[in-house]
Amino acid sequence: MAKKINIKESLSKLEEIASWFEKQKDVDVEIGLEKVKEGAALIKELKGRLKEVENEFNEIKKEIVD
Repeated sequence: MAKKINIKESLSKLEEIASWFEKQKDVDVEIGLEKVKEGAALIKELKGRLKEVENEFNEIKKEIVD
């Protein structure tokens, strides 16, 4: 089974990436591209994990209501 990503840690990493861009006066295009790729991968993983969490909540809700 694949390791579940930690939502809080992933959001923190995204904040670090955004902060890096904000601090740059002259962005190195190559480094910037790598940061964008890393951010995009994190966002994709987060969307999937958030969907899993939503499904888990819905299952619990069904158990409580039924």
